[in-house]
Amino acid sequence: GTTSVVIVAAELIKRANELVKNNIHPTTIISGYRLAMREAIKYIQANLSVPVDALEQDVLLSIAKTTLSSKFVGAESELFTKIIVDAMKSVKIVNPDGKAKYPVSQVNIIKSHGQSSSESVLVAGGYAIQMARASQEMPTHVTPAKIALLDFDLKKHRMSMGVNIVIDDPQELERVRQKEMDLTKEKIKKIIDAGTNVLFTTKGIDDFAMKYLVDAGILAARRVDKKDIKRIAKCTGAQLLLTMANMDGEESFDPKYLGSAEVVTEERVGDNDFIFIKGCKATKATTILLRGANEFMLEEAERSVHDALCAVSRTLESNSVVPGGGCVETAVSLHLEDYARTFDSYEQWAIAEFAEALLVIPKTLAQNAALDAIDLLAALRVRHHAAQTGQDEKKKDYRWYGLDLTNGVVRNSVTAGVLEPMVSKLKSLKFATEAAITILRIDDLIRIAPEQDQQ
Repeated sequence: GTTSVVIVAAELIKRANELVKNNIHPTTIISGYRLAMREAIKYIQANLSVPVDALEQDVLLSIAKTTLSSKFVGAESELFTKIIVDAMKSVKIVNPDGKAKYPVSQVNIIKSHGQSSSESVLVAGGYAIQMARASQEMPTHVTPAKIALLDFDLKKHRMSMGVNIVIDDPQELERVRQKEMDLTKEKIKKIIDAGTNVLFTTKGIDDFAMKYLVDAGILAARRVDKKDIKRIAKCTGAQLLLTMANMDGEESFDPKYLGSAEVVTEERVGDNDFIFIKGCKATKATTILLRGANEFMLEEAERSVHDALCAVSRTLESNSVVPGGGCVETAVSLHLEDYARTFDSYEQWAIAEFAEALLVIPKTLAQNAALDAIDLLAALRVRHHAAQTGQDEKKKDYRWYGLDLTNGVVRNSVTAGVLEPMVSKLKSLKFATEAAITILRIDDLIRIAPEQDQQ
């Protein structure tokens, strides 16, 4: 709802500016806007929200489709809605207090060039990173996987900065070199002996260490992003180690630090290699692999998918939706016009302007679809007025009416499946009002003149 926040906030400021010109003080306008916002939220919760359970159709698919309809990947919405809903359902976490949470951060989105966006896939119950194994001699498929996560280098041991060893005897030099090698060899041996068969590190692995890992048949990846390695730790139950030192000053590697997954495999997708971790044991994680012709399309698809994931997550958590297509804004606008007339003070004007400002949403929707905004808005207002004032039960259903921009008519948004999460709608109203109020509080603008170039 970012776009609607900006549009509504701008309209509120524009109208407030007109009121200020008519000698109404900004603090009066601010209190009027606050009253209007509270009343609007109360009205939406009481009259326009629909519990998800009360609807027959698959609400989540409708929510995702409504979110994607205005986006770049709207044409492929059938495929993407299914991927998004499945991804969100698969990362359900139940809190100790019994409430279900659907964290969007548990869904990893990765992008790969090539083919069309319709080739995008969902890797259920797994995590993927865009990375190849460190050496071509390592296995590409490990099952079942015992995963070690390291945050240090696996290379020939060197003395730390500023430490010099003074050697008198040339034979000692060879022994020091050998000892440096042995230290690394022992370190790797301890990791292998714990039962590790997959290793990820955020730092480097040199050829010397690689030899031992290849001999042990371990799939290793180096220079893994910190963000990715933390997510892998969460999914697999592994512990990210900064050092192997224990309390006694010795080096050891406890098998309890290992995470587990059913399969770790390296696969080629398009031009890139990916390592897939499937069947994670600790928490649920899911990856969406997006395909697209170029960078621009992939970036745009990622943003669109993220928006839809958030919308679906909000719906699942709050369990109530509102009709889309400008329905809520029109209904609230009419209600606030009546509400304004219950005040006999200056606030009445601010509430009335707030009501007018909300109509900018259906107006913009109609204009973007190259339709007659005035005509459609009039039809929509008539329906909502009938729903709010009429006693006829049949007309009560008019409160769900929104715009159908494909056919240029008004229709019942709920039965058409044009739905939005209620939480998002309330949040965008609050944010728009707060943004407008913050700017209204500014009294003066001091602009510093640019420095003149000396001739």
